[in-house]
Amino acid sequence: MELKYTVYILYDYGNKRFYVGITEDLDRRLKEHQRAKLSHRNNNYVNIFIEVYRNKNDALRRERYLKTTKGKFTLKAMLKETLKNMHT
Repeated sequence: MELKYTVYILYDYGNKRFYVGITEDLDRRLKEHQRAKLSHRNNNYVNIFIEVYRNKNDALRRERYLKTTKGKFTLKAMLKETLKNMHT
């Protein structure tokens, strides 16, 4: 069984916001985001974190969690140094 489902986190360093998504093809999905400018009027997003799963339901559960207030708090704690370095 291969690792197939990627949960990815993009970060908008201008607005200090996260974008959380899931995909089976990360390269394709990131290109789509780049072309669409994430459907926001901003293209300051950078890919800062990925997790890869074998099971789609596990990946979907993780994506849902990371989109919650508690999940975003967890991301900020996990990526504290990365985020700090982006703002210096």
